[in-house]
Amino acid sequence: MRTWQVGDVMTREVATVVAETPYREIVDVLVRREVSAVPVVDGFGRVLGVVSEADLLHRIERAGEPAQRRAFESRRRRASLDKSEALLAGDLMTAPAVTTCPQASLPAAARLLDREQVKRLPVLDDLGRLVGIVSRADLLRVHLRSDAEIREDVVQEVLRRVLAVRDGLVTVEVRHGEVTLAGRLDRRSAVDLAGRLAAQVSGVVEVTNTIGYEADDTAFDPAQVTPVA
Repeated sequence: MRTWQVGDVMTREVATVVAETPYREIVDVLVRREVSAVPVVDGFGRVLGVVSEADLLHRIERAGEPAQRRAFESRRRRASLDKSEALLAGDLMTAPAVTTCPQASLPAAARLLDREQVKRLPVLDDLGRLVGIVSRADLLRVHLRSDAEIREDVVQEVLRRVLAVRDGLVTVEVRHGEVTLAGRLDRRSAVDLAGRLAAQVSGVVEVTNTIGYEADDTAFDPAQVTPVA
């Protein structure tokens, strides 16, 4: 069963700069393309880092202040001072960039964004070249799928293709991305699997599984089997 991947939601036309791009030109790209950050790439399209609005704001934050250096200063303050004086993308960028690939699942990308505390991920191909960029907003696009599309996937991919359930045994209702399964199957393991797989369908928010079963095949305990002499 195929679920949506980063390649399905990423932006493919990516604004980029090179290490030698000057400060003013970076600002122009951000404003003109209405983005909050741009990857810095080399001549082969490989990502060297990312320049964001936060990187550029250090110059504004320290405008008019003398660039005083302290004998003992935190790494964060030192980086802030360095970027406030930088004029080129290569000196302004945050590196290395946190990246992903087109085949990554949306949950994996979301976890990476949260863990690294970044707002977007450059997407790289197998050769490490930039092929897109995915943001938090892009990941949410999966929940714009219609209820009809979600229901079709649950019926076709989960019930028919994976579980081979005959039509009429299970009903599927979807409302605002919330799936309700009802009906009756022969085994509890099939019921449980139907619920788990339905929850993995792209766009599903929640699954209510009320399918009944004839036999509980999950209660089998191998320890109770008497070995044959």
